[in-house]
Amino acid sequence: MHTHSHLTIAATLSACLLTLAAVPLAAQQAIKVDLAKESVGTEPKSFLSVVGIWRIEQEGGKNVIVVDGRKWKEGQSSAGVADKARALYGERYAEFLDRVQAYAYFPYAVAKDIPDFKSGEITVQFKGISGRIDQGAGILFNLKPNGDYLTIRANCLENNLVLWKFEKGKRSSVKWVRNTPTAANQWHELKVRINGTKVEGYLDGKLYLEDTLAQPVSGRVGLWSKADSHMYFSDYTVTGAD
Repeated sequence: MHTHSHLTIAATLSACLLTLAAVPLAAQQAIKVDLAKESVGTEPKSFLSVVGIWRIEQEGGKNVIVVDGRKWKEGQSSAGVADKARALYGERYAEFLDRVQAYAYFPYAVAKDIPDFKSGEITVQFKGISGRIDQGAGILFNLKPNGDYLTIRANCLENNLVLWKFEKGKRSSVKWVRNTPTAANQWHELKVRINGTKVEGYLDGKLYLEDTLAQPVSGRVGLWSKADSHMYFSDYTVTGAD
């Protein structure tokens, strides 16, 4: 796709996001990202791809979001990222953009209709297609205007569940749980539950990970991956809690 096309799409998304920026996620309100009207072969409109290569494909007769790390190079942010940063954070976009461009180590895409998630559940279905280094599928949350975030991720090669912290350009593990069966080429459900500072991580309905954060969660949410992972995602659902 030409740069002009990317900028046109980003400008359209910017207008949509700015109208939604002041709308928090209400308690018990479930938002399921609908991919039915997305165009196959293009970047998703429901998520803003910030780092990495993200697009819509079809699997089993329905649209899915794909992260394709096979051609992605570490340090490469997504096309039109400046306009996307402005759409996400308005006047504070420069700080976010600087951090993204300096530390574009892990592919991620941000859900455009969820400006501030503080408490509740986020679930997503994922399927590992390929990846020799990694087959990582993560739920990104607590994304701040300065680019810091948290993510809980499963991995079809490592069979573990990890809560990662990305802060000031450095990634560190918060909690690591091994022996979490995650077969490739099969659909799995990943879920994170947040209650104040308490975090729970589930894989295929089973609670594996529990941790207490230093500060309550508040920020944008999305999808996360790593390295050469080629993954499918669907049924991304966010439910706010009291």
